[in-house]
Amino acid sequence: MKILVKQVRSKINCPLDQKRTLIALGIKKMGQVVEHDANPAVLGMVNKVKHLVSVEETK
Repeated sequence: MKILVKQVRSKINCPLDQKRTLIALGIKKMGQVVEHDANPAVLGMVNKVKHLVSVEETK
């Protein structure tokens, strides 16, 4: 299964580890959407920044 991750809130005033998590997910700016496989590593990263992103499941 694939997931679409979109940044919906700013990373200003977030801790450095959360900023680096967004970069590791491939998100560089607001509104950007990236597609990832739904594996435990990616889901853990999404969980860490869940207050900054929205997630949708795709096939």
